[in-house]
Amino acid sequence: MKNTVRAGLAAALISLPMLASAQAAKAEPEFTISGNASLFSDYRFRGFTQTGYGPAFQGGVDFAHKSGFYLGNWNSNVEQGLYNGASLEMDFYGGYKMSLGDIGLDVGFLYYYYPKTGAQNTTKISNGELYFGGSYGPVSAKFFYNATKFFSLGKGPTAGSPEFDTKGSYYIDLNAAFPVAEGLTVVGHYGYQYIKNGKTAFQQDLVFADTDNVSDWKLGVTYDLSGWILGASVIGTTEKGFFRTAESGLTKDSGKTSLVVNVSKSF
Repeated sequence: MKNTVRAGLAAALISLPMLASAQAAKAEPEFTISGNASLFSDYRFRGFTQTGYGPAFQGGVDFAHKSGFYLGNWNSNVEQGLYNGASLEMDFYGGYKMSLGDIGLDVGFLYYYYPKTGAQNTTKISNGELYFGGSYGPVSAKFFYNATKFFSLGKGPTAGSPEFDTKGSYYIDLNAAFPVAEGLTVVGHYGYQYIKNGKTAFQQDLVFADTDNVSDWKLGVTYDLSGWILGASVIGTTEKGFFRTAESGLTKDSGKTSLVVNVSKSF
């Protein structure tokens, strides 16, 4: 009798981890919905200010299915003059993520939308990019390919200039994040932007440097303070005047090296 009881108890104890594992697997949600909000001292896109070196409030929401498919939206205020009357950028994206061992893969499409752009019969600005990304440990890389004209650049005719094609422009995005202490992470970034027919745009005074490519970089730190992420980064570009801000009639370089600080929260 005692041996039988002991055997039963042993079997029950052995089955407990298996039962817990089964319950955990059963409890895995079909999908998750998350949000994020941030306040930045300056909105830099690929190294260039989008707010005339002024602050930006940003936020978004993400839907992720356990299969790997996801959809999301992200938003930020922008400089109206730079986007022909639009004061808001709205990004919509969707894709698929998967893992192969320690390697993460990501493929999708990203569309940039600017409500009320095109004021006073100017060009309506939008942008659509396919992206392919991968990550391994603290490093990641992503390739963006323009499926549309690059932010409507070359869409015309504008001021009597003929239309030209910027579809096929691309951006290479390299990032690294290395934890160095409890809650403290050092972050680094390098980006390379190529604009197809960029020199044609220069000749029409639509791009403000006589080149079709530019690089940007970032070096900084983040600190996790009870779920609030505090960040500080130095950001710069190789062609500070490649684009200009709308401030003072497009006379100010938008790629100057400067410190950008932020506070972010996910929920």
